[in-house]
Amino acid sequence: MRGNPVLHSLRVRSALTSDPFLDPAAIESVPPCLGGMRPKLLFLVTEDWYFCSHRLPVARAARAAGFDVVVAARVRAHGERIRDEGFALRPLSWRRRGGGVIGAARALTEIARLYRAERPDIVHHVALKPVLFGKLATRLAFGRRPAAPAPVAAVMGLGSGLTGTGPFAGPRRLALRRVLRLAMRGSRVIAQNPDDEAALIGMGIDPPRIALIRGSGVDTAHFAPLPMPQGTDARGPEVTVALVGRMLRSKGVLDAAAAIRRLRGQELAIALVLAGPTDPDNRDSLNEAELAALTAAPGVSWLGRVEDVRTVWRDAAIAVFPSTYGEGLPKALLEAASCGRPIVAADMPGSREVVRHGETGLLVPPGDVARLAEAIAALAGDPARREAMGRAGRVLVEREFAENIVAGQTLALYRTILCERKQRK
Repeated sequence: MRGNPVLHSLRVRSALTSDPFLDPAAIESVPPCLGGMRPKLLFLVTEDWYFCSHRLPVARAARAAGFDVVVAARVRAHGERIRDEGFALRPLSWRRRGGGVIGAARALTEIARLYRAERPDIVHHVALKPVLFGKLATRLAFGRRPAAPAPVAAVMGLGSGLTGTGPFAGPRRLALRRVLRLAMRGSRVIAQNPDDEAALIGMGIDPPRIALIRGSGVDTAHFAPLPMPQGTDARGPEVTVALVGRMLRSKGVLDAAAAIRRLRGQELAIALVLAGPTDPDNRDSLNEAELAALTAAPGVSWLGRVEDVRTVWRDAAIAVFPSTYGEGLPKALLEAASCGRPIVAADMPGSREVVRHGETGLLVPPGDVARLAEAIAALAGDPARREAMGRAGRVLVEREFAENIVAGQTLALYRTILCERKQRK
């Protein structure tokens, strides 16, 4: 399932490169080229919860290294948490979706005004909309002047946009490629998996400007290994499988439920727990009525938003993630593996970085409910294999995906950018 020779060569190139921004050791402090000045780092994200979930460790590391950190996002429920961290919070009125042309113009004006007021040294644009709007706002605020902040473009997954099907998939891919190429011009670009790195290179992004920094990292002390729950045989006490994430169709929620119904029809004692919120801003989201109908049959339950997913992994023996979303590197999988849980996932970019087939879990073809059910049943009926895969997943996370590793790589990239920017002035 991982036999693509082009991607293999890219992994080898990334592993062997001598570029300092991939060296976790090069993160000690603000670089000497700044002469003792504190650089300002501004994160542009759509939602405050996303910053807390995916960028908080990097922001903490930057602050510890001598950066002033500013967060610009739509503020809903996590504003106080961001302020309590000591970061400057700049609320924005935009949303991930909607607003039309007028809303887009207002957002651009608001971000450009913020950039002129803050005058950051680095702007870290996280996900597609901030990458596009942030680049346009930077040009609107500063033109081509040397005082313009250095942009970092992090597109959190390209798979669904570049590999989707349907009558408009071709034109959509072409438009996305062109827009991304323009938006990333002059930026350092972060790819979270080798598949996305290959796609970016295919768009014409200069390979030396791409940093392969895999994922957002996971707190391995917080997400410590958990004992396997009791109920170890799918033909005896019930085995619980969990899907953690937003309740999106493309996350594979319906496929997971269908697989469990199939297995229970075979008289296997396997249950599915869905843990995560709906997402009203996303057209792909299931609503509460749809989830109520989905969970009406025995064997499927929905917990809604769970503040501490360790409570899920205390009861669930297997993580399932049949997502076709094309994510950069799903944090839910990192947390599950860190807790020592084997994973059954669709063979998609990002997921296959955590799920090493036959080692830390099982990969199945996207959208194949029968194969998904077979893989779940195979692990549900083999406690020793589950334990071995869970241990292997934990080792993998500690070795490659711990948050200090990801933060170190990102800070080293910032240091390189700051010295380059200083030389241009």
